[in-house]
Amino acid sequence: MICPNCSADNDRVLDSRACEDGRAIRRRRECNHCKHRFTTYERVELRPLQVIKKDGTHEPFSREKIEHGVQRACWKRPISTEKIRELASAVEADIASDYETEIDSSIIGRMVMQRLYDLDQVAYVRFASVYREFKDVEDFVAEVVPLRSQKTRRESQSGEA
Repeated sequence: MICPNCSADNDRVLDSRACEDGRAIRRRRECNHCKHRFTTYERVELRPLQVIKKDGTHEPFSREKIEHGVQRACWKRPISTEKIRELASAVEADIASDYETEIDSSIIGRMVMQRLYDLDQVAYVRFASVYREFKDVEDFVAEVVPLRSQKTRRESQSGEA
């Protein structure tokens, strides 16, 4: 390591400690030439996950984009900001466990839709309308009819019990 004081390339490590919850190592060093003490940090170099867009371009993964999209779908719905953050965290964790360098934006969209379906079906349909690029009311009907039939089935099953 080059000394920040004299630029000599001859030092020794006096102390090493884990820091940042184990994500880095702090090293206290001393220059053998001028005896100046300085600190360095060693961290794992993370390659940011790249999202492959519909048009083939790449952009860095952004959890904030997921939160923003879900917030828009949940607008004026009885869903707390905390629930939206939890959904975004769950999607981010799923992505981190299954993908290292690249992920297709359509996969992220499907992950969000799955979680929104369980959270709020109105928000789910709103998100689906943007994600699937609904062109007319028939697209909405095609998405809502299965939801309606599932609700009817659940109601009839709970009435039998």
